[in-house]
Amino acid sequence: MKRVIAMVIVITILGLTVVVAASDTPGSKEDPVVTKSYVDNQITELMSSGGSTETYKSIMLTAGQKLIGNEGTEVILRSGEATAIDNGANGVSDVTGAMDLMTGKSISQNHLLLIPRSDGRGIQANTEIWVMVRGTYTIQ
Repeated sequence: MKRVIAMVIVITILGLTVVVAASDTPGSKEDPVVTKSYVDNQITELMSSGGSTETYKSIMLTAGQKLIGNEGTEVILRSGEATAIDNGANGVSDVTGAMDLMTGKSISQNHLLLIPRSDGRGIQANTEIWVMVRGTYTIQ
């Protein structure tokens, strides 16, 4: 009789465990298993909300050329010497250095620069430079 009661208790506990585990949706907060369909759904949502998977593009500028970025353009100086171009009131955001670069201020290599608005801000090459750019820009 004791064995039967013990078996009933064990079977009941196992049954409840299976029911509770099966009630969570895979990929939810309750069950953070990441499935292919969950990842695909997250990518679709990111793309439809304006996210970008655009990669950096390497370009070369000669001395005197200017790269003028549009809003949200990211620039990284990889080699050479360059200075910032402001809009007359505000500078280029040096995200790495946590500063605002005004016209004529030297740009440090490998710092991430962010163009906050499409208002004429960018960089000017003092020597031949290589930059990595993500976003839209014009070369002058």
